[in-house]
Amino acid sequence: MKLAITKGELQKGLSRIQSIVEKRNSMPILANVLLDARAEESGGVLELAATDLEVGVRGTHSVELEQPGALTVSAKKLYEIVRELPDEPVHLEATANSYLNVRCARAEFTLAGTDSDEYPTLPTFSPERIVPVQAAVLSTMIERTMYASSVDETRYNLNGVYLELQSETDKIRMVATDGHRLAFVDRSLGAEASALASGVIVPRKGLAELKRLVDEDDADEIELAFEGNSGLARKGDVTLVMRLIEGEFPNYQQVIPREATRVVTLPTETLIQALRRVVLLSSERSRAVKLELSSGKLAISSNNPDLGEAREELDLDYAGEDVAIGFNARYLLDALGAMHAKEVQFGMQDELSPAQLVPTDDPDSLAVVMPMRL
Repeated sequence: MKLAITKGELQKGLSRIQSIVEKRNSMPILANVLLDARAEESGGVLELAATDLEVGVRGTHSVELEQPGALTVSAKKLYEIVRELPDEPVHLEATANSYLNVRCARAEFTLAGTDSDEYPTLPTFSPERIVPVQAAVLSTMIERTMYASSVDETRYNLNGVYLELQSETDKIRMVATDGHRLAFVDRSLGAEASALASGVIVPRKGLAELKRLVDEDDADEIELAFEGNSGLARKGDVTLVMRLIEGEFPNYQQVIPREATRVVTLPTETLIQALRRVVLLSSERSRAVKLELSSGKLAISSNNPDLGEAREELDLDYAGEDVAIGFNARYLLDALGAMHAKEVQFGMQDELSPAQLVPTDDPDSLAVVMPMRL
């Protein structure tokens, strides 16, 4: 293998795979990136590929190719080297015993590598139906749901986001819950939405990589497909493949509260700042805060016998019955932060019922937070 590639292009490709490469030592080669240089009709290309056996990404980059070939080297080290190089063409050359020689201007590095044959094969599948989705729409949907998915490995069916087609509205819904909170968002994808497989659970890590892909500067439209237990997302020359979570997602509809009897509208940033201040004196473990709703105001307070207590009041338009309810402040802050809304509707039933948060400018988004006993 012998080629030249622009520094920016190589750095972009390597940065894309840093969060995928496996850092645990169960299979040391999973910490490597596969470099595969070959000639195609359009000219020379370098494919950079990485996988942790659950999620894999491959991207092709145009190069000046002198000699095709393939090998694997440490993804982290190669990225660190390329990042520090001057903004000039980078020359890559495979030498004897699978070493990679990296030259740029007057800098030169030699990295130990392994034979490409030892690298696990990235899953490949060609779905029958691929649906184009606006990158901005997908980004919003992921951001407003992924924070609520569970990180408890024993509840594997909650370790991702559930995606289903709302047949009555032709909208796509993403739902996530960890048992303490829930988030969902509906979006219309147009006529093609019906081609997407409904009722699949996309894993957190795959979703995080998809979010990075849709947030890239040149991302405009992403092609999505699900088939069997595999998911695929494609953006230009970059393909992301992932293994879907096999299991049954719980009946989340049971958790969504009925119409709230007490609803107030609050400026999101004001509420976030007040919660951040009050939680400073809450219990480190429970992060418990108390919200007391009364005529014309919302009082937020916390109490910790070892530290003291905090209280802050917010003015609002409310004339209903008084109610006091406890929450884990982190759950409220996660939900509010993911909404990026100017104002939020905060709905409550009573001190034992979950609260619901809805952005005033987006009724198709909802966050539900279970209460705490104080």
